[in-house]
Amino acid sequence: MTEPAVVPLHDELRAIDAARIWHPYTQHQSAEPRLPIARAVGACLYDHLNNRYLDAISSGWVTLHGHAHPTIASAIAEQAHCFEHVSFAAFTHEPAVRLAEQLATILPAGLTRAFFSDNGSTAVEVALKMALQYWTNRGETRRLIVGLDNAYHGESFGAMAASGRGAYTAPFVEHFFKVVRLPDPAMDGGERTVAKLQRLLERRGKNVAAVIVEPLLMGRAGMRVWEGKTVRAIRQLTKEHGVLLIADEALTAFGRTGPLFASGGAEISPDIICLSKGLTGGFLPLGVTVAREEIHAAFLDDGAGKRFLHGHSYMANPLACAAARASLTLLDEESAGRRAGIEEVHRGKIAELTSHPMVKSPRVLGTLAAFDLAVPDGGAAGREEPSAPSLEEFALKHGVLLRPIGDVVYVLPPYCMSPGDLAEVWSLIGMWLEVRG
Repeated sequence: MTEPAVVPLHDELRAIDAARIWHPYTQHQSAEPRLPIARAVGACLYDHLNNRYLDAISSGWVTLHGHAHPTIASAIAEQAHCFEHVSFAAFTHEPAVRLAEQLATILPAGLTRAFFSDNGSTAVEVALKMALQYWTNRGETRRLIVGLDNAYHGESFGAMAASGRGAYTAPFVEHFFKVVRLPDPAMDGGERTVAKLQRLLERRGKNVAAVIVEPLLMGRAGMRVWEGKTVRAIRQLTKEHGVLLIADEALTAFGRTGPLFASGGAEISPDIICLSKGLTGGFLPLGVTVAREEIHAAFLDDGAGKRFLHGHSYMANPLACAAARASLTLLDEESAGRRAGIEEVHRGKIAELTSHPMVKSPRVLGTLAAFDLAVPDGGAAGREEPSAPSLEEFALKHGVLLRPIGDVVYVLPPYCMSPGDLAEVWSLIGMWLEVRG
């Protein structure tokens, strides 16, 4: 009797995945089965066949210090042997208390009151609700949120409403609350952005609850870099007109743009800041919205009417808080040196590509380097239909994880990536450009 053929685990997982799983951002009618990853360490991912892949995008912009970092893994394990979760509405616990304390010491001045959630979108939802209720609790009718064209704040409804319009939001626009949008500050040095905000606040400042921005770097819009002077001008106008400023730093926090926070790099302190992604070093989902003390004070009352009625089942999860605390301890002088080293390699390697006819608008900001592809038909960079969808496939075949955003190629590695490995990533991008012509 013939023994049944044994299906390798690698192939078995791909087949089950194709039959059972709905992946994000995926057209499953044409998509190839996903590659199963078996393990990861440092800046490298490995499949079940032990093929190595350099993680050049920090696995969705979340991995700071590297995969399976022992300090963070040990912190999670230690906490798991103590307790894994408890209702944060009924109790508190040391991991959350200590994390809030740590954050208050490193955040821009005045941001002291932490409200936990579970991802970047929910951190933004919290900030928007917090800002709107703040004015209600003060007895003022302020219902207007101001955002930026091409912004991206997440995929829950409030976050989408505050974001720019595009493929992510198109099916849902009729359900959004009204948002006034300012011109994209990456387009002209921010002059039109500031001018429109000034006119708006002069006319309708008493109706505006908050302005929300991604300081210095608009990620999902195509790694659009904008100037610190524009951030400062927006902060100055919001202060003058008594309007709250929300900084969405889900991507830009914890050293991604160079300094620990993009707000600090722009020399401003917002009224509310939203944190997620790298908060736990990439180990577990966690979000936190941190506000000024005077905002929290507006929710205090002898009765229950002014309290903030918002919560999440897993808010302030002790395992995630333990991971975040450990990750913050790793943001030391050595980490700062590694980030500076990444930026140096980026600047050198991207300079070598600037003369290529397909490369335009090269830019570097901290650990992020990006450029737009010059599209032969004159299409816009960052459009939803990429002109060169083969880059991701090409890179994967050569052992590198890259995921262009439309016509925008970017590299955003974990801080542990060596100069040699980072040079390998850029060499591969150069090879692909030559193949494409």
